[in-house]
Amino acid sequence: MKFKSIHFILNPAAGSKEPILSHINKVFGESGIKWDISLTKKGGNATKITQSLKGKTDLIAVYGGDGSLTEVAAALYGSDMPMGIVPGGTANVMAKELGIPLDTLEALELLKSGRKKIVKMDMGLLNDHPFMLRVNLGIMAEMIIDADRKLKDSLGQIAYGITAIQSLVKAEPINYHLLIDGKKVNEKGVALTVTNSGSLGIKGFDLLPGISVTDGFLDVILLTDSDIMSVLKVAGSTLLQNDSEVLKHWKCKEVVIRLEKAEPYICDDWESKAKKLHIKIVPGTLNVVVPSA
Repeated sequence: MKFKSIHFILNPAAGSKEPILSHINKVFGESGIKWDISLTKKGGNATKITQSLKGKTDLIAVYGGDGSLTEVAAALYGSDMPMGIVPGGTANVMAKELGIPLDTLEALELLKSGRKKIVKMDMGLLNDHPFMLRVNLGIMAEMIIDADRKLKDSLGQIAYGITAIQSLVKAEPINYHLLIDGKKVNEKGVALTVTNSGSLGIKGFDLLPGISVTDGFLDVILLTDSDIMSVLKVAGSTLLQNDSEVLKHWKCKEVVIRLEKAEPYICDDWESKAKKLHIKIVPGTLNVVVPSA
């Protein structure tokens, strides 16, 4: 498989600081592949740029973090146009999930080479808005919302860990009223995640075993307690891939979350508040370039 033309959407505010234009020119300058670039200037730009490019190029490749990827994926949702990933963010969770090289030059070489294939990836819909990774509530949302930009730039993903510890100290349980594939479930917990992806962006750590962006399911995961022993049990169960009574887990196609008041949440990289969230999976709706092996 070889693309005749590639359009790169670059996020200049991405977590990685490197000469991305020089890298693109080095890999594609003598390749015979036509290429062009667009720069994002603010949130939402990547979606608009992608919409304007559909049908005008063979591949839209994104250089940035998971937030930039989500914006492009939202515009490509349900279309045949493939998306390429050149990781440039802090966590690069989706790149790690799909086995895409984290080194920029290697990721670009993948797009140029014949050692690639296209996978049809699932996406989620939150209140009819497409997303790639997951929806987080409780302390899982707070650790991302409260993470300091300077800390992320200097420490990378460790910044989320520092913020998570701070969030644990002040965590208050939330009453979650869930409708999971039509079945009512009422639970109390300090964090709720509805995820399409199993990767946490850290080697050796997944949310739980068996979670995949191509399995046609969502996974609903509830953390019931925030005391230190509970957190250690969760860390142990995640690393060792064991069950834990601290985590409750459901696999489903659709979930409705009702809350007693509007609570903050993170969906991929955008944040908001809501009292009700309706989330469902749409299987095989996004074409993504990945390594063939």
